[in-house]
Amino acid sequence: MTQPTTTRWRTVDVIVAAVIAVAFGVIFWAWGLLWRGVDPAFAFFPAAQAIMYGVWLVPAVLGGLVIRKPGAALFCEAVAATVSALLGSEWGGITIVQGLIQGLGAELAFAAFRYRSFRLPTALLAGALTGLGAALFDFFVWNVDYALGSYRIPYALLTIVSATLIAGAGAWYLTRALAGTGALDRFPAGRERAAI
Repeated sequence: MTQPTTTRWRTVDVIVAAVIAVAFGVIFWAWGLLWRGVDPAFAFFPAAQAIMYGVWLVPAVLGGLVIRKPGAALFCEAVAATVSALLGSEWGGITIVQGLIQGLGAELAFAAFRYRSFRLPTALLAGALTGLGAALFDFFVWNVDYALGSYRIPYALLTIVSATLIAGAGAWYLTRALAGTGALDRFPAGRERAAI
């Protein structure tokens, strides 16, 4: 548990958040291609494809864990979604709105702890709330024409599970791995590596 000395963003915070966001924007675009490519593998139960969803939510949790300032989770997810849209995501500009909603979920988790807790349970909560935002958006925007019991509800639940595991736990372990390399030495996450 580390309390940021200030909520004011430094130049290095902006740069690292932008790097995280742009890198994941490219990953989002590629993940969208893979998503469509594996559609046939989920023909037996199409809602199960939501187990892949968490990848699209990693930058929200990762940004919050690394930057540890208000707005970091929202910034990283929204900019990543914008980059994905600019690269030609098949879902177009609506992904920017979707990214804002998803980023807000993680932001709420970090805000609930007043940006002072960055342990695994907080990351899991951030992942779950980001997944909830994604699930609600999809439930009412993308999946509204699908059957409630056989698609929309299972898809929403699997999205939250995927987000908790991939975005929540995945981002926490990725932060630890980056800290171990010394890449985050200018951030509290990097200075904690000796204690981890």
